[in-house]
Amino acid sequence: MHALLPGADPDKPVILGEVPEPEPAQDELVLTVEAYSVNRGETFQLDGQLDRTWPGWRPGKDVAGTVVRAAADGTGPAEGTRVVAHPPAYGWAERVAVPTGAVAELPDSVDAVTAAALPLAGITALRLLRAAGPMAGRRVLITGASGGVGHYVTELAAASGAAVTAVSAGPRRGARLVELGAVDLVTAVEEAEGPYDVVLESVGGDSLPAALARLAAGGLLVWFGQASRTPVTLDFFDFFKGPAQARITHFDYTRSESTYGDDLAALVRLVATGRLHPEIGTVRDWSRTAEVIGELRGRRVRGNAVLTVE
Repeated sequence: MHALLPGADPDKPVILGEVPEPEPAQDELVLTVEAYSVNRGETFQLDGQLDRTWPGWRPGKDVAGTVVRAAADGTGPAEGTRVVAHPPAYGWAERVAVPTGAVAELPDSVDAVTAAALPLAGITALRLLRAAGPMAGRRVLITGASGGVGHYVTELAAASGAAVTAVSAGPRRGARLVELGAVDLVTAVEEAEGPYDVVLESVGGDSLPAALARLAAGGLLVWFGQASRTPVTLDFFDFFKGPAQARITHFDYTRSESTYGDDLAALVRLVATGRLHPEIGTVRDWSRTAEVIGELRGRRVRGNAVLTVE
């Protein structure tokens, strides 16, 4: 079976190779992959900035396709069912085994390319908003909003009644965020006019302290990423300059009581009913994955990047 393997050359982050067919556990199904999405975290793993989790790791957490082997324990969809899935890895391949609890069925109205953009970014957005609490009537600031998570968060929060200010690297990259409901678009945190009840911060470096300074007294800052790869330095006394009694909480999308399958089903339902619109910046054949990774690293892709497997 063909699959993309981690490359040894920074200019070739992945290479096409041969791997054994997946051997599913009792509660896993096998699907033939029709499309997958590339996440920024996977690019960090490929260049060694994040732990690759285990020996023999291969990338691939967001996939869509058709079940070709149902789970042996009788759970999950039957063979021939179209699905979207969130495996722990190995999805950039012709076939992949996935726990049935990380799968959701697809209606005819949702194609594989659209579905492949949903798992990690969509699940993160859903769980991030749950962690932030009720949105109606609240002023919300989100940094790094031009990526997949930012587009989902903006649309979902705005639909829930929040006044969202989105931070994007440039007006062109952020234009879609306004269409999805953001009331304000700025190109730097320093341009945002607070105070904000909730700040959703994913850039790190100087971005987090600047965002904290715009948080309302008693407000909440949810720290869910560090895309700049630059550590954050905070001054305790900055809390007394405005956001007195404010809270900072770390967010990890994997820590949740709900299953990936439940959240995937919710995302599919929102897309099918026209209430959620995945922002897909590029769609290409999977032979061009290394090229797409380079563009993601250079922040030249807005929203999600999806590859199709022929």
